Amino acid sequence: MKTTDGFVNVAKVGEIVVGGVKVVRLDDVPVAIFHLDDGYHAIEDVCTHDGGPVAEGCLVGDVIECPRHGAKFNVKTGAVVQFPATAPVPVYAVRVVGDDIQVGWS
Repeated sequence: MKTTDGFVNVAKVGEIVVGGVKVVRLDDVPVAIFHLDDGYHAIEDVCTHDGGPVAEGCLVGDVIECPRHGAKFNVKTGAVVQFPATAPVPVYAVRVVGDDIQVGWS
């Protein structure tokens, strides 16, 4: 359900454990929602190096490593942390309203 201000419910609080991830599809775009110690963060689930899914990789702190070729991205900012990727992944705003986790989606 989309809110009037452009957010979409993607999960419930407690559904994603700290250090975990949930991938959802929004308008055919895979979006990975990570639960870190400081809250929730969302990125497009795509490695900008080769287009593969990045959320299947290993998350250490706030860095996810693509399981295919080892590119690393900061899940808070989308920034490339390690090659072979050179372009950041798109990031999305996340908020918690009541027990709903919502991602900004226009």
